[in-house]
Amino acid sequence: MRILIVEDEQILTQVLKEKFEKEKFKVKTAIDGKEALSMTERFKPDLILLDIILPKKSGFEVLKELKSDVKLSKIPVIIMSNLSADENIKKGLALGAKDYLVKTQHPINEIVDKVKEALAKSR
Repeated sequence: MRILIVEDEQILTQVLKEKFEKEKFKVKTAIDGKEALSMTERFKPDLILLDIILPKKSGFEVLKELKSDVKLSKIPVIIMSNLSADENIKKGLALGAKDYLVKTQHPINEIVDKVKEALAKSR
């Protein structure tokens, strides 16, 4: 299984990458919205973990573009953000995210479990 982690916080990216690799995932990372889109085209991940506050393009913009592209729209996206306001959660889900995780409320192991769950449902 391939996962793309789109996160501009380097320490969190590294921790997530190592955790997913231990779980036998192939992992690529992107640090901004533009890189996320080009990486998705090249890597063809089975799932994308997407932050909202990113340089160059926001996670919401990335999600809109992914869902409007026929080749990429079927890739499940889980938003992982510190934005915990209801309107952000509703917006992310309305744009097509499978789940919305508030970083401070979910330990790394739980994030991994949510990803596995989403992948099992998408098969």
